[in-house]
Amino acid sequence: MKLARHGGVSLLYVMAAPAEYGLHLQARIAPLMTGVGPVEAAVNLGVALARLEAAGDLPDLIVSLGSCGSRVLDHAAVYQAASVAYRDMDASPLGFPKGVTPLLDQPAVLSLPCPIPGVPTATLSTGANVVSGAAYDAIDAEMVDMETWALVRAAQTFGVPLIALRGVSDGRAELKALEDWTSTLHHVDENLAAALDRLIAVLEADGPAALELPALEISAPPGQDPAHPPAPDSITP
Repeated sequence: MKLARHGGVSLLYVMAAPAEYGLHLQARIAPLMTGVGPVEAAVNLGVALARLEAAGDLPDLIVSLGSCGSRVLDHAAVYQAASVAYRDMDASPLGFPKGVTPLLDQPAVLSLPCPIPGVPTATLSTGANVVSGAAYDAIDAEMVDMETWALVRAAQTFGVPLIALRGVSDGRAELKALEDWTSTLHHVDENLAAALDRLIAVLEADGPAALELPALEISAPPGQDPAHPPAPDSITP
């Protein structure tokens, strides 16, 4: 893991799995690898940010890169996640809407910054399960992954905005083996690198002004004060 700097903006790149870290990204970034799934994502990004905060070196922006599933979007294409939902959360027997965490003033869907001109946007759903086949029927979002919601929540704790770039690796056919996921990753890697180059161009052109974002209102559980200011809601290039 190594922070990068472009246009006076410090960046922490985050990825989940080495299989997604292909030659094109290897030539550009040294990311934090969190591991797969929401638990590993939240724990490992949280620890990394705590250490960076202790060193007085929190990043200005977190850039999450990786693959996703979709049965409606172009495969191998890269999208900016415009929003993310947490499909595992369901406290509806207690009267809470599906996707809303009980006793936390947090919506079921979080908006995310989309600062890169020319890179399309799509909605995203995070959960601990690999979605395949008919399982897509229960999901409203256009993309599915296993980390982004958790990464956003960890980033919010430290007041750092996060953008998510996802390349579609699977979803057209039902998954039956690991290779059904990995076979497209070399194309995803190349397209993620191209999207990253566009982001860097925005930051080099606009500098810190690219991060002048309105705050996303986040509340802690009742009786507990937030330890850090909330994360911003959107980036305007």
